[in-house]
Amino acid sequence: QVQLVESGGGLVQPGGSLRLSCAASGSIFSISAMGWYRQAPGKQRELVAGITSGGNRNYTDSVKGRFTISGDNAKNTVYLQMNSLKPEDTAVYYCNAAIRRWGYSTKLTDYWGQGTQVTVSS
Repeated sequence: QVQLVESGGGLVQPGGSLRLSCAASGSIFSISAMGWYRQAPGKQRELVAGITSGGNRNYTDSVKGRFTISGDNAKNTVYLQMNSLKPEDTAVYYCNAAIRRWGYSTKLTDYWGQGTQVTVSS
């Protein structure tokens, strides 16, 4: 069993900051990558930021310079520091992890968290 637990969402004023956390737990052999996606009502889910176990990072253009993704391999945890938040950042943010489980080490599987709401409004 693998579980992703997200935290840190909430209501914030434009220009404010939030820090999201996602911890993976369970029978994990290795994690190839973790990332954050978001989905606003009426819009498709998009990748916000991702990080590999080796530390390679990527961001969607709309958040570059404002958001920072980081990870702690020992804790199987990924973070998203969000600064200078804008109303258009409002969405449900989902954690994603590409994981190989013990006993199934040849199979790479995507896991998703339940999502955490981020609302940016004055």
